[in-house]
Amino acid sequence: MTATHFTPAQARTTPRWLLLGSLALNLFFIGIAIAMAVRHPPPPRTWDRDIFVRTERLAEGLPKPDRDILLQQMQANRPAIEKTQSEYRAAQESIRDNLRKEPFDINAMRAAMNDTRVARQAFDVAVQNAFASAAQQMSQSGRTALADWRRNRDRAGRDKQ
Repeated sequence: MTATHFTPAQARTTPRWLLLGSLALNLFFIGIAIAMAVRHPPPPRTWDRDIFVRTERLAEGLPKPDRDILLQQMQANRPAIEKTQSEYRAAQESIRDNLRKEPFDINAMRAAMNDTRVARQAFDVAVQNAFASAAQQMSQSGRTALADWRRNRDRAGRDKQ
Protein backbone atom coordinates (compact mmCIF):
# COMPACT_ATOMS: atom_id res chain seq x y z
CA MET A 1 0.00 0.00 0.00
CA THR A 2 2.82 2.38 0.67
CA ALA A 3 4.46 2.14 -2.75
CA THR A 4 1.24 2.27 -4.75
CA HIS A 5 -0.32 5.22 -3.01
CA PHE A 6 2.85 7.27 -2.85
CA THR A 7 3.54 7.49 -6.58
CA PRO A 8 0.12 8.73 -7.74
CA ALA A 9 0.06 11.45 -5.05
CA GLN A 10 3.42 12.82 -6.21
CA ALA A 11 2.42 12.60 -9.89
CA ARG A 12 -0.69 14.70 -9.20
CA THR A 13 1.22 17.69 -7.73
CA THR A 14 3.47 18.14 -10.79
CA PRO A 15 0.59 18.59 -13.28
CA ARG A 16 -1.03 21.14 -10.94
CA TRP A 17 2.10 23.31 -10.96
CA LEU A 18 2.37 22.95 -14.72
CA LEU A 19 -1.28 23.91 -15.12
CA LEU A 20 -0.86 26.90 -12.80
CA GLY A 21 2.35 27.99 -14.56
CA SER A 22 0.70 27.65 -17.96
CA LEU A 23 -2.29 29.68 -16.80
CA ALA A 24 -0.01 32.43 -15.43
CA LEU A 25 1.99 32.52 -18.67
CA ASN A 26 -1.17 32.72 -20.78
CA LEU A 27 -2.55 35.54 -18.64
CA PHE A 28 0.77 37.38 -19.02
CA PHE A 29 0.62 37.13 -22.83
CA ILE A 30 -3.05 38.11 -22.90
CA GLY A 31 -2.22 41.17 -20.78
CA ILE A 32 0.52 42.19 -23.17
CA ALA A 33 -1.78 41.73 -26.16
CA ILE A 34 -4.48 43.87 -24.55
CA ALA A 35 -1.96 46.58 -23.64
CA MET A 36 -0.67 46.68 -27.21
CA ALA A 37 -4.21 46.83 -28.62
CA VAL A 38 -5.32 49.60 -26.27
CA ARG A 39 -2.22 51.76 -26.68
CA HIS A 40 -2.54 53.82 -29.84
CA PRO A 41 0.69 55.55 -30.81
CA PRO A 42 0.23 58.99 -32.33
CA PRO A 43 0.30 58.98 -36.11
CA PRO A 44 3.75 59.85 -37.42
CA ARG A 45 4.16 63.36 -38.68
CA THR A 46 4.46 63.37 -42.40
CA TRP A 47 6.67 65.67 -44.37
CA ASP A 48 4.67 68.46 -45.90
CA ARG A 49 6.09 70.11 -48.98
CA ASP A 50 4.25 73.37 -48.28
CA ILE A 51 6.65 75.87 -46.74
CA PHE A 52 3.84 77.56 -44.81
CA VAL A 53 2.90 74.34 -43.02
CA ARG A 54 6.54 73.67 -42.19
CA THR A 55 6.96 77.24 -40.92
CA GLU A 56 3.93 76.84 -38.63
CA ARG A 57 5.49 73.69 -37.17
CA LEU A 58 8.75 75.53 -36.67
CA ALA A 59 6.96 78.47 -35.04
CA GLU A 60 5.40 76.15 -32.42
CA GLY A 61 8.76 76.07 -30.62
CA LEU A 62 9.19 79.85 -30.46
CA PRO A 63 8.10 82.23 -27.72
CA LYS A 64 4.64 83.66 -28.51
CA PRO A 65 5.74 87.19 -29.56
CA ASP A 66 8.46 85.75 -31.81
CA ARG A 67 6.06 83.17 -33.24
CA ASP A 68 3.69 85.99 -34.21
CA ILE A 69 6.52 87.96 -35.82
CA LEU A 70 7.63 84.97 -37.91
CA LEU A 71 4.11 84.12 -39.04
CA GLN A 72 3.37 87.78 -39.88
CA GLN A 73 6.52 88.00 -42.01
CA MET A 74 5.60 84.80 -43.82
CA GLN A 75 2.13 86.22 -44.52
CA ALA A 76 3.58 89.54 -45.67
CA ASN A 77 5.84 87.68 -48.13
CA ARG A 78 3.27 85.03 -49.02
CA PRO A 79 2.65 86.08 -52.67
CA ALA A 80 6.35 86.00 -53.55
CA ILE A 81 6.93 82.75 -51.66
CA GLU A 82 3.90 81.03 -53.21
CA LYS A 83 4.95 82.16 -56.69
CA THR A 84 8.51 80.87 -56.33
CA GLN A 85 7.32 77.67 -54.65
CA SER A 86 4.93 76.89 -57.51
CA GLU A 87 7.63 77.70 -60.09
CA TYR A 88 10.03 75.36 -58.30
CA ARG A 89 7.47 72.54 -58.26
CA ALA A 90 6.70 73.10 -61.93
CA ALA A 91 10.40 72.87 -62.71
CA GLN A 92 10.64 69.62 -60.75
CA GLU A 93 7.72 68.25 -62.74
CA SER A 94 9.52 69.24 -65.93
CA ILE A 95 12.41 66.96 -64.92
CA ARG A 96 9.96 64.09 -64.36
CA ASP A 97 8.33 64.74 -67.73
CA ASN A 98 11.72 64.69 -69.45
CA LEU A 99 12.58 61.38 -67.80
CA ARG A 100 9.36 59.86 -69.16
CA LYS A 101 9.87 61.05 -72.76
CA GLU A 102 10.82 58.59 -75.44
CA PRO A 103 13.26 59.07 -77.09
CA PHE A 104 15.17 60.55 -74.19
CA ASP A 105 16.72 63.96 -74.89
CA ILE A 106 19.74 64.65 -72.68
CA ASN A 107 19.86 68.34 -73.63
CA ALA A 108 16.23 68.87 -72.65
CA MET A 109 16.93 67.07 -69.38
CA ARG A 110 19.93 69.28 -68.62
CA ALA A 111 17.90 72.40 -69.43
CA ALA A 112 15.11 71.22 -67.11
CA MET A 113 17.63 70.56 -64.35
CA ASN A 114 19.11 74.02 -64.84
CA ASP A 115 15.62 75.57 -64.68
CA THR A 116 15.01 73.64 -61.44
CA ARG A 117 18.24 74.95 -59.93
CA VAL A 118 17.30 78.52 -60.81
CA ALA A 119 13.76 78.08 -59.47
CA ARG A 120 15.07 76.52 -56.24
CA GLN A 121 17.45 79.44 -55.79
CA ALA A 122 14.62 81.95 -56.23
CA PHE A 123 12.44 79.99 -53.77
CA ASP A 124 15.25 79.88 -51.20
CA VAL A 125 15.86 83.62 -51.54
CA ALA A 126 12.17 84.42 -51.01
CA VAL A 127 11.92 82.23 -47.89
CA GLN A 128 15.24 83.40 -46.50
CA ASN A 129 14.26 87.06 -46.96
CA ALA A 130 11.13 86.45 -44.87
CA PHE A 131 13.13 84.68 -42.17
CA ALA A 132 15.82 87.38 -42.12
CA SER A 133 13.18 90.12 -41.77
CA ALA A 134 11.52 88.17 -38.95
CA ALA A 135 14.82 87.47 -37.18
CA GLN A 136 15.65 91.18 -37.23
CA GLN A 137 12.52 91.87 -35.18
CA MET A 138 12.73 88.83 -32.86
CA SER A 139 14.11 88.66 -29.34
CA GLN A 140 17.42 86.97 -28.62
CA SER A 141 15.62 83.96 -27.11
CA GLY A 142 13.46 83.65 -30.22
CA ARG A 143 16.47 83.74 -32.53
CA THR A 144 18.22 81.18 -30.34
CA ALA A 145 15.16 78.92 -30.43
CA LEU A 146 15.09 79.32 -34.19
CA ALA A 147 18.79 78.46 -34.45
CA ASP A 148 18.37 75.37 -32.23
CA TRP A 149 15.14 74.21 -33.86
CA ARG A 150 16.48 71.04 -35.51
CA ARG A 151 18.48 70.04 -32.46
CA ASN A 152 15.43 70.55 -30.20
CA ARG A 153 13.21 68.62 -32.59
CA ASP A 154 15.68 65.73 -32.70
CA ARG A 155 15.86 65.67 -28.89
CA ALA A 156 12.07 65.70 -28.60
CA GLY A 157 11.86 62.75 -31.00
CA ARG A 158 14.39 60.80 -28.95
CA ASP A 159 12.62 61.62 -25.69
CA LYS A 160 9.31 60.26 -27.01
CA GLN A 161 10.79 56.94 -28.00
